[in-house]
Amino acid sequence: MNSVRLENHMIRTFRLVPTIALAVALLGGAANAQTIKIGVNEPLTGAFAASGTYVVNGAKIAADEINAKGGILGKKLELVIEDNKSNPTEAAAVAEKLITSDKVPVLMGAWGSSLTLAVMPKLMEYETPMVVETSSSGKITTTGNPYIFRISPPSAIEAAAFKGIVDKLELKKVDFLVINNDWGRGTAEDFSKMMKEKGITVGAVETMDQGAQDMSAQLSKLKGTDSETIIVTTAVDQLTLIFKQAAALGLKKRIITTGGSQNPDQIIAQAGAAANGTMHLTTFLPWFPDKTPNPEATNYFIAEWKKRGFDFAGCTESFRGYDGIRTAAAAIEKAGKAEPAAIKAALWDIKIKGLNGDIVFKKSGPEGKESGQSQPNVYLIEISDGKIGMKTL
Repeated sequence: MNSVRLENHMIRTFRLVPTIALAVALLGGAANAQTIKIGVNEPLTGAFAASGTYVVNGAKIAADEINAKGGILGKKLELVIEDNKSNPTEAAAVAEKLITSDKVPVLMGAWGSSLTLAVMPKLMEYETPMVVETSSSGKITTTGNPYIFRISPPSAIEAAAFKGIVDKLELKKVDFLVINNDWGRGTAEDFSKMMKEKGITVGAVETMDQGAQDMSAQLSKLKGTDSETIIVTTAVDQLTLIFKQAAALGLKKRIITTGGSQNPDQIIAQAGAAANGTMHLTTFLPWFPDKTPNPEATNYFIAEWKKRGFDFAGCTESFRGYDGIRTAAAAIEKAGKAEPAAIKAALWDIKIKGLNGDIVFKKSGPEGKESGQSQPNVYLIEISDGKIGMKTL
């Protein structure tokens, strides 16, 4: 090949390179356009790993169900799942990564209140909505973040639901043992306010770090008070330790847990007889599907959960992920496009049947910057002789 022919060949080759690159980019874009993404920001390692994993597995059931029915807007739903490591700093970094790198138009997260509170500035910065599936701190929906839409009850709603029960339980004086974060402290504050309004004396408030495994010092203090009831708020792994340590100390007081993240079946399996007599405020009744607001959906979800080989104990957490993804998907469908602003607007207009009641968002927080808050059902259950039953009042 002479120099002229070689030069002409090289020119044609160089001209082809950007054309090929453009074609590859367009093909890649076309492939990406075939999915609609929802970012999932959950604790898969660290102190809250058990709960976060349950939520993610519930989310996957929702995504598979949606895709089996044709997806969203004719496209496949893709969950982009990231581990926030039970750490607020990581939760914020995960949110930023999901929004800026993965280009998700809506998120679900982030389990713990401290995790969700850490994420909230990122939602404001990037103007991206998030469905909050678990967190219960009142600050989440009262501080003025219009990108928050919560389907779980804040501790104030839990306390309000419990308000109608306390008289029948004949509570006189109550102590608290709570995890030392926004969730635990917020629960103690909201329940104490309600108790005082009902004329119930609030006694000691003890806290524990989220990674603590020995709560015997706090339990010994509470054993020595003149209260008859202890309200406990923490995740399931610490709860099982608390029940066993309380039994070892001979603490006979009534224990009531809050937060809906107790996994009573797991407590029974791990704490054994020490769990007998404990009561739990929960937002889902997988043990009694016919008593749920949506029995057909509840039975479907439980059947899918079992089909995948998951422990039944996880149902009381995993349903949150299931309902959270269904909520975000319904908003995308309502919006008609996978764009953050349109999804945010559509979240105000959706109404779907969740496993613990209708999911409809009402305004909460400062005018003009309201968050969305749904009003799920709250139930009281009791463990007796190793079995779970509705508390009859």
